[in-house]
Amino acid sequence: MSVGYSEEHIKTLEWREHIRLRPGMYIGKLGDGSSQDDGVYVLLKEVMDNAIDEYMMGNGKKIDVSITGREVRVRDYGRGIPLGKLLDAVSKMNTGAKYDSKAFKKSVGLNGVGVKAVNALSSSFVIRSIREGQVKHLEFEHGITIKDNPVEPTTEENGVEVVFQPDEGMFGNYFYMSEYVDSMLKNYVYLNAGLIINFNGNKFLSRNGLADLLNENMNKEGLYPIIHLKGEDIELAFTHGFQYGEDYYSFVNGQNTTQGGTHLIAFRESIVKTIRDFYKKDYDPADIRSSIIAAISIKVEEPIFESQTKTKLGSKDMGPEGPSVRNFISEFIKKQLDDYLHKNPETARIILKKIQDSEKERKAISSIQKLARDRAKKVSLHNKKLRDCRMHYNSNDANKLDSTIFITEGDSASGSITKSRNVETQAVFSLRGKPLNCYGLTKKIVYENEEFNLLQAALNIEDGIENLRYNNVVIATDADVDGMHIRLLLLTFFLQFFPDLVRKGHVYILQTPLFRVRNKKETRYCYSPEEKAKAISAFGSNAEITRFKGLGEISPNEFANFIGKDMRLEPVRMKKNDFINGYLEFYMGKNTPDRQDFIIDNLRIEEDIVEEEK
Repeated sequence: MSVGYSEEHIKTLEWREHIRLRPGMYIGKLGDGSSQDDGVYVLLKEVMDNAIDEYMMGNGKKIDVSITGREVRVRDYGRGIPLGKLLDAVSKMNTGAKYDSKAFKKSVGLNGVGVKAVNALSSSFVIRSIREGQVKHLEFEHGITIKDNPVEPTTEENGVEVVFQPDEGMFGNYFYMSEYVDSMLKNYVYLNAGLIINFNGNKFLSRNGLADLLNENMNKEGLYPIIHLKGEDIELAFTHGFQYGEDYYSFVNGQNTTQGGTHLIAFRESIVKTIRDFYKKDYDPADIRSSIIAAISIKVEEPIFESQTKTKLGSKDMGPEGPSVRNFISEFIKKQLDDYLHKNPETARIILKKIQDSEKERKAISSIQKLARDRAKKVSLHNKKLRDCRMHYNSNDANKLDSTIFITEGDSASGSITKSRNVETQAVFSLRGKPLNCYGLTKKIVYENEEFNLLQAALNIEDGIENLRYNNVVIATDADVDGMHIRLLLLTFFLQFFPDLVRKGHVYILQTPLFRVRNKKETRYCYSPEEKAKAISAFGSNAEITRFKGLGEISPNEFANFIGKDMRLEPVRMKKNDFINGYLEFYMGKNTPDRQDFIIDNLRIEEDIVEEEK
């Protein structure tokens, strides 16, 4: 049957309606705050970007930020938005000062959208602009103007104050994780040396820029002192560490480009070319960049990002007659790094030895690498260990942030997830038995061990996480001793060989219910004994209680409830203060007597737990 198509089918949405209907176009995914790229943090970032742009233009030296429950407050001390245009600036699309490059030469991006998205997606949005002894105060709910107060006199310092609360109707039962906010705000001060950000009683300040950023994110000192190079519109810092893979932090006009882009590609290429020219030898790029940890920040006029959330820089010229971004970065590194290495021969010697050591290790595993890859293809084909999805993280799809792979144990659990998953965004990788404890082993084991080799191939991280196929790597094991053991073995594998997977926030633990409590009218899934007790209390004596002992016991129809929009994921987080090598050595090393003593000293028997629950 044909569908009618006439004038009434053509609709024009108001700005706020379009943002609320298609939030992904403006802030990426919504999320509940458990992931760093969830929308609640993007809203904060959009407000912060405007405050940072004021600082970059030489206005204001501090920014005050507070989060109380779900209420967010940001106060800058810049020039303030012109009072007569305040309403337009926060409620009319394509309205803003950043279209005039004289007012904001190298801002994060056009403000025709950002703060409007915050307004539209907040249940409460209040903005105050203070300029030259006058203040303008506006209040909104869900993007609708509630109060448009007249201009009044004030003695406050110039600037803008924004107070908003993300809409629970859009974001669900969300929350803010202080460590994610800390990380965001620290990046701002690293990129703007001298800026002070006060957040919930903590003061963030950086004197050494990107060198401070690297020190904050390294668990121990690098092989040599951080090389820190600065020029007009460019700053970079790097050293080599002891981890496997490459670890990068990249920024454009203060925006953390988590997916890299043109500038990061240019940096990686230029490091290789300069090193080769300096040592006059054609070293393999992988050997030069192995274990590197680096940060690069550039400033360009009117940068071209590949999405509204500005996580990847596209190709862009520096100016009408200037060099391309790639050429600009290449020329800077070629001159500055070459000069540095000539002036610091000890650092040059250490870098050379690191490259040679990496070359030896790479050649040691090259003989088995091809066999391992061939085996991976054959085993994957016959055993179907990987049930792939259609969308991938390294694709250009707008919803690629949702791409997820579940790492499961056994055929029954894999079967339940496979039958209930979203085939567009969710893949399943099935383990066979317990993985090897790889602590203290070399990367050669990745290719010799079938499970690890196949897992690495499935994630597409053989050459680092730049081509990672899934944004969310979810460990889905049973909530018992064996399941916990497998979880620890997988985390050991990631931390040993691919720590940037954890550091960049890609690894999660799937939370599945321990109990099902139901009566004839309602079913509740309970993730803890406390939730079970509440359900039993609500249902009374007619409650039927089921204890899920393993994922394989949960039917596919039920499993769909646990891996859908209400999926509970616990992020695996890593901070600078986490002594990773020490943890791995204690829990996964050969010190069995020490672990036994620890277990005995911290043992909780079943009777104790039951008594506590009462």
